Amino acid sequence: MYTLRINGEDHPADVPPDMPLLWVLRDIIGLTGTKFGCGIAQCGACTVHVDGQPVRSCQLPVSAVGDRAVTTIEAIGETSEGAKVQQAWLAVDVVQCGYCQSGQIMSAAALLKRTPSPTDHDIDAAMSGNICRCGTYVRIREAIKQAATGKPFGLQVVVDGSST
Repeated sequence: MYTLRINGEDHPADVPPDMPLLWVLRDIIGLTGTKFGCGIAQCGACTVHVDGQPVRSCQLPVSAVGDRAVTTIEAIGETSEGAKVQQAWLAVDVVQCGYCQSGQIMSAAALLKRTPSPTDHDIDAAMSGNICRCGTYVRIREAIKQAATGKPFGLQVVVDGSST
């Protein structure tokens, strides 16, 4: 029996020690925002934070979590970085199909926590493990920059002297 601290609440889980955290989150606790993508920690769809660090929950056995705090997409908006990333994601209209986005947001929030003013290189390095099959990488980078600065990036359309 494990007691996991997830999104600030304790959750008992009577599961085998080798069960991946992803399945505990989705199937035992009912938090379905974290997605199954590849199952081999290569796509990033299952990214959660464990003590603030992004990890692939599809390969992390529940026994390795211990008493460390787990944060999922359901609660990332309660953190300063997570709220900024979520707002920027909406402002930039990042989402296309949306399947990978919870993992993308989790990785982006972790990046901004450790590097508040990331360079393009920092963004590329932090996000390299997150695959978006729709190819929204340009919008993802733009949203991360906007979340970091609070200012919109990219093209602005000017119509009759006022920007839109």
